[in-house]
Amino acid sequence: MAERTRSETAAPPRLRRRRFSLLTRRILFLNLLAPVLLLAGLLYLDDYRRSLIAGEFSDLTTQGEIFAAALGAAATEGLPNPDAPPGTAGEPDEHLSRPVAQQILRRLVESTRARARLYSADGELLADSQVLGAAGIAVETAPLPPPGPPPDAVTAISNAIYDFILNWLPARESLPLDRDRPNATLADFPEADAALRGEIGQALRTRQDTTPAPPGALRPKMTLTVAVPVQRFKQVLGVLLLSADSADVETNLRSVRLNILKVFGGVLAVTVLISIYLGRTITRPIRRLAIAAERVRRGGQVVGAGIRAHGATAGGRPAIPDLSSRGDEIGDLSVALADMTDALWRRLDAIERFAADVSHEIKNPLTSLKSAVETATRVQDPEQQRKLLSIVLDDVSRLDRLIGDISDASRLDAELSREETEPVDIERLLKTLVDLHSAAADGPRLVFERGGSGRLVVPGLERRLGQVFRNLIANAVSFSPPGGMIRLLASRQGDIVDVIVEDEGPGISDDKLEKIFERFYSDRPEGEKFGTHSGLGLSISRQVVTAHGGTIRAENRRDADGKVIGARFIVRLPVD
Repeated sequence: MAERTRSETAAPPRLRRRRFSLLTRRILFLNLLAPVLLLAGLLYLDDYRRSLIAGEFSDLTTQGEIFAAALGAAATEGLPNPDAPPGTAGEPDEHLSRPVAQQILRRLVESTRARARLYSADGELLADSQVLGAAGIAVETAPLPPPGPPPDAVTAISNAIYDFILNWLPARESLPLDRDRPNATLADFPEADAALRGEIGQALRTRQDTTPAPPGALRPKMTLTVAVPVQRFKQVLGVLLLSADSADVETNLRSVRLNILKVFGGVLAVTVLISIYLGRTITRPIRRLAIAAERVRRGGQVVGAGIRAHGATAGGRPAIPDLSSRGDEIGDLSVALADMTDALWRRLDAIERFAADVSHEIKNPLTSLKSAVETATRVQDPEQQRKLLSIVLDDVSRLDRLIGDISDASRLDAELSREETEPVDIERLLKTLVDLHSAAADGPRLVFERGGSGRLVVPGLERRLGQVFRNLIANAVSFSPPGGMIRLLASRQGDIVDVIVEDEGPGISDDKLEKIFERFYSDRPEGEKFGTHSGLGLSISRQVVTAHGGTIRAENRRDADGKVIGARFIVRLPVD
């Protein structure tokens, strides 16, 4: 048993109903991709961040130089050794006074938010702005948030979103950890080495701080440290370390980033709305066309998940939505689908009529054949039996001829749509038909006349166009009187090639000039044996000419007195 194909066994695809169109989602994703990537790049703000950090370091350095100069001038004890090399201590000893340094340092740092630590040249901690009291009873202090109302809900949510976005972004750089502790020594600060050499050292570290941030502010993420040498007469007496958090840097970055986020929010809203609008203007009409096409396929049944596509023609045929007023490609698609649907229905109607006509035409010879066979079985007279057998043979010949013409007609559409057209020289084709007719048996004389100028070449299928002209010539021959003449006239008028077939027969009744092109219609000359023609010749001729973009019509030839002197068939074919 033959296997069934997948198309025969698989269920027909159903139109899926989505709450949000997949095409709209793709449009939205593609439209959002560029601004999101741009936002990610802008949120880094590396150049701006570096400039803020450089400004903080510059401020700390300036403060450190002022503090170091004050300490070097006011907190020094002992006398300098004039014989000591520059930058070194000599005898008698000159050093920094711890009590004086503590008082001066605390006063200097009060107006700043920095933490100051003073180390002697040998690494001893002399003063710390966050430590009160002497050794053994020292108390460590920490700055408290400034007084003010707690942050409102909007600020809290804004900070949470901001922190989430920044934590989601990859880290810019890897910084050493700030391992600050109460008993930190000078060796814990590598930047102090530069200060011991009489230079200024800087360091940037990542904070590990649990101190609550001020209301409305962000928790600082970095610590900036500046090491400044405390000198007197070029002699390094100690190292002043000024440390500050990155609160100002974070606040400024946050302000700029929030402004960017506000702009991005507006761009995002506009992009989403435009994407949804664009998606709906594309997806909704496409879905309407898809539903209409599915309805055409199912013959107007309910399609999709509970969707009934409305709209039908006056004859009950499913209608394709008319979107031609859009003036875009979707409008062109709707027009193309409507034309395709109309052509499909015309084809289906033609097939239905063709099937009905075939059934009718075959039924007649079959009925005659059946009657003759049944009668022959009862008749004993040999002469009557021979007549009945003659009828049977005629009916069989008629059926054979009819089936052949029907088969040719049924293949015609498929052949015309599949085969590639090629240039057909009409003049050469007609001359060949004239030569073939002249070489055949006796009959009306066939002549060819060429009119006008220009090449008589049209695109088409030479075999089928030859069939058209053979049908017209055969029709003219059957109606021409003995010794008559059939004229073939060919000319070109602009982009149209005209071919005219004229005979000298009795002509055509005025009310049958169109009817003769109908399928299976036959109006034969008197005396011609019944069933000789199937009535498909002129119908096939019109079908072939129409498929080539041309026209065919019939009219009568008349003399000066208006008397019919023959029939004329005019075929017009486009050059391009």
